[in-house]
Amino acid sequence: MNYRFFIKLNEYDMTIDEAQQQVDNWIKTVGVRYFSELTNLGILMEEVGELSRLMVRRYGEQSFKESDKGKEMADEMADVLWVLICLANQTGVNLTEALQKNFEKKNVRDATRHIGNDKLQ
Repeated sequence: MNYRFFIKLNEYDMTIDEAQQQVDNWIKTVGVRYFSELTNLGILMEEVGELSRLMVRRYGEQSFKESDKGKEMADEMADVLWVLICLANQTGVNLTEALQKNFEKKNVRDATRHIGNDKLQ
């Protein structure tokens, strides 16, 4: 199967390949250079934590703190995606190919796995 993945940005479709290229161009022109892979891994964990914090307040039982009230879930998700793309670029991972392979793996491994799960009915 050949999947085509898109990211919507500024009223036009962007493939994951294009997103990887645009992040790379931004890093090299505005961001000066990539942070080290380990630094970016730490940043990724921070960004996932910020997304988690917002989600547990919006969908969980925790109350919002004043400092969390103006935050947008889309922005937090985009921060996670940005750093993940940086890490992919730094480590030579083509995310389109990786996601394609992941779909193929899941289609084989999980073809019937969830159908019989009573918790999902």
